[in-house]
Amino acid sequence: MQTTRERTWCAGRFWWDGARPVDSDITPLRALIFDLEALTDLDYDVHRVVFNAAFAAHGVPIAWSAARYRRLMVLRDERQRVLADLRNHCVGPECDVLTELLADEVCSTKAMMFDEMVLDAGVTPRPGLDDLVGDARAAGVPVAVVTAGRRAWAEPLVRQLVGEGQVETIVTRDDVSAPGAEAFRLALREIGVSTDHVVALSGSTAGLRTATAAGLATILVGAECAPRDAGAALAVRADYGGADPLRLATCARLYARSSSRRTVPAA
Repeated sequence: MQTTRERTWCAGRFWWDGARPVDSDITPLRALIFDLEALTDLDYDVHRVVFNAAFAAHGVPIAWSAARYRRLMVLRDERQRVLADLRNHCVGPECDVLTELLADEVCSTKAMMFDEMVLDAGVTPRPGLDDLVGDARAAGVPVAVVTAGRRAWAEPLVRQLVGEGQVETIVTRDDVSAPGAEAFRLALREIGVSTDHVVALSGSTAGLRTATAAGLATILVGAECAPRDAGAALAVRADYGGADPLRLATCARLYARSSSRRTVPAA
């Protein structure tokens, strides 16, 4: 009678090899690239707050609550959101003209105030972000951040959110001719990788479109969207924590599944 060791050897592997890890056949990721909105909820925690300050600066009796701003987010353009509420407060024959002018002024004031207020807004990282970034650092996987914001405030904000020395490179609007896919491509060049085995993490559907336009497999985090808007995402997550946290191994598995679906079987 064969012993357990002999049967295991005959099966093609040695008994001391033990069970293979579940992820043993998954190629490790080569980089993670976040857009800034994937690190923190800039829309509700910063943009909303600064808009309220801009309304107050112009004497407009509007203060957006988180619930109201969430409803306004169906309008993708900031100016449209401002117009929507200004029109609710405007009456008279010259209403439309005055509202259009005031919307421009509020948006201009908000843009100027944003740079001054963003670092003092008390923003916090999305739940579980520290664990994912820690996984990447422990595995030697470089982390990059891209943003349409200016380096003057974006760089210290990233340090504020993830800590000093945790990010390999930060690409801002100061580094590219135009915000968009070019920022992701520059981040790839700066960390010396191609799009293969790289996962982008975006905090908005606009960021999802930009990252996928750069050829990156992308996970959408924290964004509220219709299913049609998230169709290109590897996955949609409320944040990085919870009962099923989004860790580095999870990102690798999602990428592997996506790659296998895109592979055309040999004839």
